Amino acid sequence: MGTFVYYIKKLIPKSLFGLLQPIYHYTFSLIGALYYRYPSKEITVIGVTGTKGKSTVTELISALFEADGKRTAVAGTIRFKIGEHTEPNLYKMTMPGRFFVQKFLRQSVDEGCDVVILEMTSEAVKQYRHKFIELDALVFTNLSPEHIESHGSFEKYVAAKFELARSLEQSIKRPRTIIANSDDAHGELFLSVAVERKIAFSLKDTELYTLKREGVSIVLEGVTIRTPLVGLFNVYNSLAAIACVRSFGVSLKTCVLAFAELPPIHGRVEQFTSPKGSSKHITAVVDYAHTPDSLIQLYQAFPKDYKICILGNTGGGRDTWKRPEMGKIASEHCQNIILTNEDPYDENPLAIVESMKRGIEDQSKVHIIMDRREAIRRALIEAPDGAVILISGKGTDPYIMGPRNSRIPWSDANVVREEMAHLFPVSNSNSAN
Repeated sequence: MGTFVYYIKKLIPKSLFGLLQPIYHYTFSLIGALYYRYPSKEITVIGVTGTKGKSTVTELISALFEADGKRTAVAGTIRFKIGEHTEPNLYKMTMPGRFFVQKFLRQSVDEGCDVVILEMTSEAVKQYRHKFIELDALVFTNLSPEHIESHGSFEKYVAAKFELARSLEQSIKRPRTIIANSDDAHGELFLSVAVERKIAFSLKDTELYTLKREGVSIVLEGVTIRTPLVGLFNVYNSLAAIACVRSFGVSLKTCVLAFAELPPIHGRVEQFTSPKGSSKHITAVVDYAHTPDSLIQLYQAFPKDYKICILGNTGGGRDTWKRPEMGKIASEHCQNIILTNEDPYDENPLAIVESMKRGIEDQSKVHIIMDRREAIRRALIEAPDGAVILISGKGTDPYIMGPRNSRIPWSDANVVREEMAHLFPVSNSNSAN
């Protein structure tokens, strides 16, 4: 289907395609809602939006509700889950079109789920995929520049995100709840919507928080919450999820228990360690960080470690402004940098990497290895004992995208597992996920 759409775009004049596209997407959203009988009216629906942290917050909200005995459904960048059934998101888009979301909502209702958590994006707003979804609540994490070429400006990107808050405002549900990060410059904008409940979350809510290599702990209302998530950004993500579920009656005690048993969130600071007994102890981290802010925060989560940083981080045809900036950030935080291929689409992948390289002040620390598997393998071989290898940009993305929407199946996590098993064959059963 992706190749078909690619050629349609080439055949139809750009101006005509741009004129017809909104009508096309709006019509599909309407037909989908009608065909599946407006399922969002029959179930609690929580949207999560922002630039960073959406996937993690979505997963955390689901885990906290499940700890409270609720049956959840999740649709996001990482996976689609309805009750006990889960499958990876292989669409290369967070909110697929062509009736997908409405069908997912209907299945969630039919399977007896209590709540659906939807990760919602600005690109979905452009294509009206948020329409005809009656929201009970919306969680806003943060905003920073992203998808600038797609939207035309940062202001238009912000407006697309805020359209989701307008959808909450227009929802028939009662009470409607907005949960927003008041430490973010755009938090007050989201809190300005006319809804019954407005809940701000902030680092000021915490009496204390600590950041450690093995996780973070947060003290709220005299209660300590320990989580295996790392980095300051995950303090914010945890606060967002806690504020959300508590507004629906989940107790702080339940949150404590849920965080203590939290499984890894795939592709989001997901850690893999070399097995016990191998020649050296190293940690590989797979993360989705693909904006300057998120890359800085990822690197800052490992402040004292020797870091080998593998990044591609700028897909072909989009956000070209950030390429040298991403290189500059890696140069400032990493002892060793490997630039590699990611999602070039119709661009020359080497040209993308060279653009990132221009931002690196100390060229002696940078290496270009275009084969992404070989880049990971080289990092594992050359990493000194105790080093951290930070593999950013793709997270759980299932493909490397090439010319004319061609795709090569891919998984950073699987490649790390395979290469660790090959290079460190001592007691594979001891390797950590």
